Amino acid sequence: MHRIFVDVPVHAPGLAAVSALHGVVVDAYESPEERTRELPPERIQDADILFCTYPPSNFSAMKSVRWIQLASAGYSQLFGLDLAARGILASNARGCFDVPIAEWNLAMMVNLARNLRQMIRNQEGAVWDRSAAFQTEIRGMTAGIWGYGGIGRETARLARAFGMRVHVLTRSGVAPRHDVYAVPGAGDPDGIWPHHVFRAGEEADFLRELDFLIVATPLTRATEGLIGERELRALPRTAYVLNPARGPIIQQAALLRALVEGWIAGAALDTHYVYPLPPDHPLWRYPNVILTPHISGSSLSQHFAGRLWDIFAGNVRRFIGGERLMNLLTPEQLAGS
Repeated sequence: MHRIFVDVPVHAPGLAAVSALHGVVVDAYESPEERTRELPPERIQDADILFCTYPPSNFSAMKSVRWIQLASAGYSQLFGLDLAARGILASNARGCFDVPIAEWNLAMMVNLARNLRQMIRNQEGAVWDRSAAFQTEIRGMTAGIWGYGGIGRETARLARAFGMRVHVLTRSGVAPRHDVYAVPGAGDPDGIWPHHVFRAGEEADFLRELDFLIVATPLTRATEGLIGERELRALPRTAYVLNPARGPIIQQAALLRALVEGWIAGAALDTHYVYPLPPDHPLWRYPNVILTPHISGSSLSQHFAGRLWDIFAGNVRRFIGGERLMNLLTPEQLAGS
């Protein structure tokens, strides 16, 4: 008998699908939250499956846990729990956010290219300006995607549909990927969309031809501060930077200088260095920056709960059957590498 403890909001069809599986008992917590706090030890101590965003602060009480399914794509909340050494599997919610974040990427590229921020300012000031700056097409431009997970793959598919060239920089190359959740028809499971793939050590070649740099890599110890002055100066001065990944992947001081001194044309930022971004932060006032409050892949999307529970139900079936889990995190990832 598998005992499942659920600390995420219940999606009725998903809960029904899991509860209908043979040999499972589901205990759904009445007050799920997206934060670390203590959970009733008598309810979690015998669970061998935990479905949560953050493990409880009294995780040590979970003596029987064998697998954690996260409701987030990020997994830094698992660092320091020594899961791999304890033989505990973990999987995340990769794939749930691919479609909305890729749509954000495309929207930002169009808005930056056409300088929508200035057009809105013109509208508010009753200014009639039909300058060529507001009529730029992104067709034929080059989108560079740093990292090629699910978000990068769906962004590549949409960019190709817009007639853009797609360049990718990735440590591991581009290969078929069928063990990670994807919305049917979305993404690039066969690895066919990039026009050109660059590998580690080819960053300068990758950056110098871009119209847009899209950060699509997770935040780890290896990627924190990955993009700094050297990388931003390698971009054409007409290029834009999009960051829907994590703020600290780009060095803040270098980004601010790049925007003020004109190393790049502008940026669209959905992830930040402080939450919430304080009112006196200079990024609020840069005319060439679009800021959004970390909503590109919001869990409040009308499709999020269904996708999340689809991952979980599928993984429960795999776990019961002794099969490899979707979105399985490697020991290296769990160690923050």
